[in-house]
Amino acid sequence: MFKNLSPGAVGIRATLPEALKLAKEAGFSGIDVSINEVAKLAAETSMDHVKGLFAQHGLKPGGWGLPVDWRKDDATFEAGLAQLPGQAKTGAALGCHRVPTWVLPYSDERPFKEQFDFLADRFRKMAAILKDHGCSLGLEFIGPKTLRIGHKHEFIYTMAGMLEMCDAVGAGNVGLLLDCWHWYTSHGTLDDLRKLKIEQVVYVHVNDAPAGIPIDEQLDNVRCLPGETGVIDLASFLKILSDLGYDGPVTPEPFSQKVREMPAPDAARATYAALDGAWKKADLK
Repeated sequence: MFKNLSPGAVGIRATLPEALKLAKEAGFSGIDVSINEVAKLAAETSMDHVKGLFAQHGLKPGGWGLPVDWRKDDATFEAGLAQLPGQAKTGAALGCHRVPTWVLPYSDERPFKEQFDFLADRFRKMAAILKDHGCSLGLEFIGPKTLRIGHKHEFIYTMAGMLEMCDAVGAGNVGLLLDCWHWYTSHGTLDDLRKLKIEQVVYVHVNDAPAGIPIDEQLDNVRCLPGETGVIDLASFLKILSDLGYDGPVTPEPFSQKVREMPAPDAARATYAALDGAWKKADLK
């Protein structure tokens, strides 16, 4: 697995060439991309040119966020779905095959079973297109109890629940976007992680939690850099993933106001330093 930068996750707004330079100078081995930006740049130059930018900086492509707006009405979904084959083709040409998205832990429209079936159908359609191009879909469960309060119907918020969704989709290329924050806030355990199969993990996020706050009172958009507080046992989390054989991106998503307020180079360096520290604590190469 490799240290990966998602610029937007740390408040960096930059073009792909700018982001590649920032990531390389900070020490990262990979970077997430906007698939539509890659397609536009490849159309203006060539895919070989885009791949050359990665090679020039010695970086790997990490992943690209699922661009289909699958949460909305049928017309919006179908319009997005029609664009997905071209986007998946672009991702495959770049060698970027991991496509994550997140799933809300509640619904104000449908009870659990109806929501489950509704989403499984939509994920199945998207997964089939991605599979045609060798891409995998990563589904992120959202753990904090504070996000479920006040909503009509509770939905999946645990790793086990999302694995059931992956199985129900049944496409063979659907697994987890596994975020240590959501694992922690859903009361996940190290034993839960040890039971995973490598094919069940598509993409990984890491961060830390503020100290002195009970798990069920943690707020989703208030997090810390990896290893900053030690509340989340990130060393064990990373070691287990390494032992499983996970070879994909490990991406900080700290939602940290202090990082967002830094100049872009400083934000990239601070994020890398935190991730590298967690890497070393886990005794990873």
